Amino acid sequence: MCTQLGVRTLRTQFRSKCIQTDIPPEASQFLPSTGSTPMKPPAKRPRLELEEEEEEDIFAPIPGARAMEVDDDESSFDLQQSQSSQAAVDADDPSYNPADSLAEMSASADTLVAEGLPHHKEKKYIIYRSCLMELFKECPLCQRPSQVSSKTRGTMLIVEQTCTYCAQKVRTWRSQPMIRSMPAGNIQLSSAIYIAGESFSKFERVFNEMNVAIHKYRTFRRHTKNYVEPAIVYAWKQSQNDLLAQCQSSPNGIIAGGDMRADSPGHSAKYGSYTMMNLAVDKVIDVQLVQSNQVGGSNLMEKQGLADSLAFLEQKDVTVKCIVTDRHPQIQKYLKDNGISQYYDVWHLEKSISKQLEKIAKTKNCEELRPWIRSIRNHIYWTASSSSTGPEREAKWKAILNHVRNIHVHQNSPLFEKCLHPIRDTTQWSKWLKAGSSAFHKLEKVLENKRILKDVMKLSPHHQTSSLEAFHAVIIRFAPKSVAYTYIGMLCRTLLAVLHFNENSRRPQAKNKKGEPMHAVRFPKARKGECRAVPVLVDPTFRYAGDLMDLIFEKVIEDPAPYTTELMEIPVPEDLCAEYERPDREDVIARYVSRFNSEHDV
Repeated sequence: MCTQLGVRTLRTQFRSKCIQTDIPPEASQFLPSTGSTPMKPPAKRPRLELEEEEEEDIFAPIPGARAMEVDDDESSFDLQQSQSSQAAVDADDPSYNPADSLAEMSASADTLVAEGLPHHKEKKYIIYRSCLMELFKECPLCQRPSQVSSKTRGTMLIVEQTCTYCAQKVRTWRSQPMIRSMPAGNIQLSSAIYIAGESFSKFERVFNEMNVAIHKYRTFRRHTKNYVEPAIVYAWKQSQNDLLAQCQSSPNGIIAGGDMRADSPGHSAKYGSYTMMNLAVDKVIDVQLVQSNQVGGSNLMEKQGLADSLAFLEQKDVTVKCIVTDRHPQIQKYLKDNGISQYYDVWHLEKSISKQLEKIAKTKNCEELRPWIRSIRNHIYWTASSSSTGPEREAKWKAILNHVRNIHVHQNSPLFEKCLHPIRDTTQWSKWLKAGSSAFHKLEKVLENKRILKDVMKLSPHHQTSSLEAFHAVIIRFAPKSVAYTYIGMLCRTLLAVLHFNENSRRPQAKNKKGEPMHAVRFPKARKGECRAVPVLVDPTFRYAGDLMDLIFEKVIEDPAPYTTELMEIPVPEDLCAEYERPDREDVIARYVSRFNSEHDV
């Protein structure tokens, strides 16, 4: 079949130079030059900057190699596999030259990369080692069994194929392309984990359970610090500029909603992210991350976050017409001192009053109050939405005390003289409360509390902070409270939540095949068995994730300096332990004594 590669020809001591030159120059990239000594190793290639330790496995020659079968139904089958099978078929042709096939294979692969998708958009597959090594059983030149060694760099496999008959290392094959001396799969996996808001430790455990190669955590942190986090900050700045431009075009200013989310419950929080949202479009326009040691304690973070956010909006020429918040006392005083109109979210007040009434309804002689709790809860929302001034809200709010006694004409209230519902005669006198009863006395005490009346007058008539509460639920997906993050890590994960929320805010309701709006039946825990219909929304989109991937691979990796510079300009506060003197490590270990040490004296 192939006389040029016979046994006598392959012996080094008898091989002449003219035989060596018979190999076309196109195949020289697969045939590293060797000296006259048969056992001399091939020339050492330049060592790349390793991201982690390489693992090497040596495979003995595998006799009886068979040709790979190509599945015609798989249109995206790997090009090199299909051409390797074609080379085995063409070997029966007397004019067949293996070196020509290798050159065509290399040229076809280069054309695929040049004309195909970018590396981060190519399709990837999970390949078992045994299946992959079938491609390297035979030497591509002499079709004889070859020796294979492999090593890994994270998710990338490097295979070196050596033919003992040719006495040359035929080729070095990599499972991934290289981007700036980094395996493309390593950096793409790091980027995907971070952008999806997942934990590297969880992915590492999944990969280990499947026995799939993955890079180390230090490599993940290097990727995120140098490429992913700068891209997130840049993408948010660009998105924020567009949102601020829309706010600046509003002639009368915007109606903003503000609230803080702490990274842990109670007064032990380390971070507090204050969110400012344009309630007219339900889009987050600013996020300020505050660390507790910046303000002297976690109970002061919300006020500082609000002040920083308002200062930022003023710097960007955004006028805040009014702001809707919860009933935080520090926020009330700060906005009052700065002359900013403030309204309260109805849900926060309703939740506070409902808890008090539920507690009262459980006491003796007050059980008759329980059927009225739902009506009082609805009355709070009606009072806020149907009133235009504070005194009108107060008058409608006090009218509920007459309504529960079956009195629907309010003589002492000129702003709300009578109930708007039709007045009907009733024979069920037992459901009405009596003026001298214990239940009515306690209800009156709660509803006419001075702070409650003051807060009712400031209830927001239209816009509420329910969208802010929904955004806080999104943050938990990207930054769980059970995980500790660095300042920049917490900021970037919060910004990812902002990008996700802004893209999917106000999603339309899904429809079935008949075009009817879809609903789901739920039993909320807070409603204690009450059934409720909930609209089903269309599935969320993740265009921001694809845009971030394009930004990372097409711009940030090519020239990271402008993006990392912008990230480095963010002021990072000192660690919480920076104010304490760090003791000697050996002394701390020496003082360690377990509470369950049997030798410890009681």
